[in-house]
Amino acid sequence: MLMSNTDRPARLHYMANGFRVLAPGDHVVCAASNARIPLDELRYWDVVGQRPYATAQLASEALAPR
Repeated sequence: MLMSNTDRPARLHYMANGFRVLAPGDHVVCAASNARIPLDELRYWDVVGQRPYATAQLASEALAPR
C-alpha cells in the first residue's frame, strides 16, 4: 500500500541554501503565524532555530535583534 503525503506536515532540516526532508509531507507550519506553507512555496526559514516562516516580513520580525 502506498502512503500519501497529502495533508501531512513534513519534517525538515533547514540549511543556508535549502532544506533536507527528514520526514515526508506536503507542508510545514509557520513559526510566527501558524499558517500552513506548502513545501514548493517555502522560501524563508531560520537556520539556527530550525523554524519556517510564511513571509519575509514574518521572518524579519521574528529574527530581528531585541
